[in-house]
Amino acid sequence: MSQQQLEKTNNPLQKELVKTLDYEQLMNCMRCGFCQPTCPTYQETGLEAASPRGRIALMKAVADGIMEPDESFQKQMNLCLGCRACEPVCPSDVKYGQLLEQTKEAMHAHNKPPVAVKGLNRIARPVFMKHNRLLRMSKLLQTYQRSGLQGFARKKNLLRWLPPQMQMMERILPEADSQGVVNRAGGRHFLAKGEKLGTVGLFRGCIMDVLFTETNVNTIRLLTESGYDVIIPESQGCCGALFAHGGSDTATARDLAKQNIEAFRDAGVDYIASNAGGCGALLVEYDHLLKEESEWVEPAKKFAKQVKDISDLLMRSQRWSNLPVMPQGNCGTAESSEPSETVTYQDSCHLRNVMRASNGPRQLIRRIPGIRYKELEGADVCCGSAGIYNIVQPDMANSIVDRKMDAVRETQASIILTSNPGCLMQMKVGVERDGVAEQVKVMHVVDYFAEKMLK
Repeated sequence: MSQQQLEKTNNPLQKELVKTLDYEQLMNCMRCGFCQPTCPTYQETGLEAASPRGRIALMKAVADGIMEPDESFQKQMNLCLGCRACEPVCPSDVKYGQLLEQTKEAMHAHNKPPVAVKGLNRIARPVFMKHNRLLRMSKLLQTYQRSGLQGFARKKNLLRWLPPQMQMMERILPEADSQGVVNRAGGRHFLAKGEKLGTVGLFRGCIMDVLFTETNVNTIRLLTESGYDVIIPESQGCCGALFAHGGSDTATARDLAKQNIEAFRDAGVDYIASNAGGCGALLVEYDHLLKEESEWVEPAKKFAKQVKDISDLLMRSQRWSNLPVMPQGNCGTAESSEPSETVTYQDSCHLRNVMRASNGPRQLIRRIPGIRYKELEGADVCCGSAGIYNIVQPDMANSIVDRKMDAVRETQASIILTSNPGCLMQMKVGVERDGVAEQVKVMHVVDYFAEKMLK
């Protein structure tokens, strides 16, 4: 859109999109369609507009002044999960995730968000900005779960007033832990066992630290057993993904990024360990998030290079890397001719598509003796979690996870593993919807590996 056209348009959202969208990235798209088979919403709908190629075409049409960002435009942008599965297959290396964030940021700035999003944002900012507040909030949830209130509410059907998806989330939510990893593990500094490979700063996360505290504890155990000193910097905060990926509050995401960069720099660590794909994906893109602030560009680049998925760090240790790799679909070991259980793995989209670390978790799993590992067909396709997507877009999220459970059934697995808290809870939703909660268990890779390999 020319400057003259921009001045004439009366649509404030269009003006904002013209200013914020990276036009060079829009032009990089060759419309080849390689992205379409990887896109969950395109697979579900078959609509061109619901594919990455289609959404980029809509963005460009707005930027060129051919169309206004009307309700149908915004609906397609909101329908996107932001899983970024389109990026690894793109021959032009289009940064689709960045284009989507730019679009959503402009939409949030000029529109009233949905009630669910508005409510979550109102709660999220004050809570997630201070970790001690999050721990206090988790105490309330812990009380509800352990005091008998939860059982009473379910028995008396008091939750029937909640939307169906919220009722489901209440059923599958893990038990809260108000202590956090520092109290549970007993400190902030843990020494390596055996030959030291380096010093790792643990990114404890937010949801990870109050709903998956045991996973954080097991992360420390595995890292020290692998030869790493582990430090948990006190001043670290939320990664900022909740605010950045949805475009709801990018300024807050930037503030959190600066806080984390300083915290881990002051800790003097060699690596920063992430055990949540969604968090890790933003941590490795802090350099992009802070690209407009010159004094932060180099510190952000250094920080991003230090961020590693836990599986990558573990596989650098001879403790695990020298173990024999079990073939896919194996039938046990010499010590156990029959496998004890069948295991499959669902990728964390951001771990796979942004951190490009899909192989690490599989390498860990296939070093566990006495199990049968079966690759999940479509494991690289999003499960439908995507932050709060399964709450604000429940119909699409449920359709996607139902398809996922069809693939799980084919593996005959009794254990589903994944590497992200949102994915883990969404797969638990799938298990509940499929009616197999008594037969199929969902676990984080870290917890399963620790359970099997640490005695």
